[in-house]
Amino acid sequence: MVLKTNHWKTIVAAAFVVVSLTACGTASNGGGSDAAKYPEKPLVITAPSGAGGGWDKTARSLSKVLGETKLVDQTMTVENKPGGGGTVFLAEYVAKDNDDPYKLFVSSPPILINNLKKEGNSPYGYKDVTPLAQITKDYGAIAVAADSKYNDIQALIDDIKADASKVTLAGGSAPGSMDHLISVLPAFKLGVDPKTIKYLSYDGGGEAIAALLGNNADAIGTDISSLGSYLKAGKIKILAVTSNERLGGDFKDVPTLKELGIDADFTIWRGVLGPKGMTADQIAFWDKTLKALSENEAWNTELKANDWASEYKNSTDFAAFLAEQEVVIQELLTALGMQK
Repeated sequence: MVLKTNHWKTIVAAAFVVVSLTACGTASNGGGSDAAKYPEKPLVITAPSGAGGGWDKTARSLSKVLGETKLVDQTMTVENKPGGGGTVFLAEYVAKDNDDPYKLFVSSPPILINNLKKEGNSPYGYKDVTPLAQITKDYGAIAVAADSKYNDIQALIDDIKADASKVTLAGGSAPGSMDHLISVLPAFKLGVDPKTIKYLSYDGGGEAIAALLGNNADAIGTDISSLGSYLKAGKIKILAVTSNERLGGDFKDVPTLKELGIDADFTIWRGVLGPKGMTADQIAFWDKTLKALSENEAWNTELKANDWASEYKNSTDFAAFLAEQEVVIQELLTALGMQK
C-alpha cells in the first residue's frame, strides 16, 4: 500500500513538473514573441535643442535614413525640446520616460559636461539612461562673420587678452557646456583665464549662428559640420578646427589649432540613447539595426552631405567609451575651474 501511494505521488509530481515546464516554455515563447515584435508602434527621436544645430540634424538624418532603408518599419517622428543645453529635456525624460522604449534621443558631450560642471549642472548623466550606439564624430570650430576684422585666431585671442569685456563669444549651449568649452579652449591654452571671457549662450547652434550673423557676437564656438553651408555661401570665416589633422572637402583650408601653435583638440561624438528600463532584447534590436545603418550606403551619403565622419560603436562599446570620456571631460573642466 505504501508503495502504491508513493507510486501515485510520483506520477502526480511528474505531471506537475511537466505542466510547470510547459507553462515556463509558453511564457518564454510569449516573451520571445513580444521581443520579436519590437518596435510595433511609432517611435519618437528627440533632439534636446532648437532647430538647426547638430542634435537636430542628427535626429532628422537618423529617422530619415532608417525609414527610407526600411531598417525600421515604424514611423519615426523627430521632436525638438530645447532648454539648458539638454538639461531640461534629460530631467523630464528620466522622470517620465524611464520605461518607454519608443522614446529615444540623440546626444553628444553635453550629457557628460552638464553632469560634471559646476554652474547650471544636471543631476543626470549617461548612467541614468541606456547608451545604444555612437553613430558619428565631429569637431569643434571657431568662426566669425565674413566681414569680421578677424582673419586668424591669434588676432581674436590678442583682443581678448587686451580687454576680454570687449569681445563677445557665443555658442549653442549653456555656460560650462560643449560650445562654451570649444569657445574658450584656444584662449585658455594661451594663458587667458576662461572666467574672464564673455560668453553668450543660445539654445542650439542655429541660434548661435544667427547671433553671429546679426552682429550680436564677435565669434562663435560650435561643431564644424553645422558651418558648411554658411561657409559655402560666403557668410562666415572659420578660423580654426579642433581636429588633430585638417579635414577635407569644404574645410580643407581651415587650420587646426595645433598647426597654429595651440596644443588643444576636441572631438564631438554623437550617439543614440534610450531609457534606463530598456530590455536586453530591445537593446539587441538597436545593436543590429544601427550597425546595419552604419554600413548602409544611404547613411554614408547622409554623412557626407552633413560633413560628418562615421564612427560606430555598439551599446556595450559606447557605454565603455562614455566612461572614458567622462574622465577626459572631468580633467578639462577641472583645468578650466568649471568642475562641480
